[in-house]
Amino acid sequence: MAFFFVLGLAVVMAYSFRPATLDDLPLLREWLRIPDVAAWWGADDPFDAADLTDARLAVWIVSAGGTDFAYMQDYDVHGWPDHHFGHLPAGSRGIDQFIGVPGMLGQGHGTAFIRQRVLALFAAGAPVVATDPHPDNLRAIEAYANVGFRVAGQPQDTRWGHILPMALRAGQPRLTDAVT
Repeated sequence: MAFFFVLGLAVVMAYSFRPATLDDLPLLREWLRIPDVAAWWGADDPFDAADLTDARLAVWIVSAGGTDFAYMQDYDVHGWPDHHFGHLPAGSRGIDQFIGVPGMLGQGHGTAFIRQRVLALFAAGAPVVATDPHPDNLRAIEAYANVGFRVAGQPQDTRWGHILPMALRAGQPRLTDAVT
């Protein structure tokens, strides 16, 4: 379960993650047009049938209270030659996500659903989960830090863009905190 604060009260919220399907492509494309998403994901449409069926990726629609509001993916960091997280131990996963409903921003949902998914990845055996926000995406960096991710290198240019590498090892203390 994930916790967040509403008017100073702790509220329990369990997020659900369902596999994204071809039927979700219009929703994903709509979310990509939202300024807070487009600023970091760019104008190019990264979603097609191949993305949704790529065995290296697990692609998810995240819901709260039965309402779809976010996209998340986790992936095998060793699935691409020369990946910038290729030095991590076997079984490590990378993550990316965005909130596609503007009204859900700034309420702690990002930290909470990231934490929930990362706990599931660790339970499945991942020794490390890594992520790579743009160095200027302070909202994302803060959400990751609130989960327990730490900067794991200098900003760098990759074939996926300019990134700040961040990583979280299984068992790090911050991850299990209920409220950040």
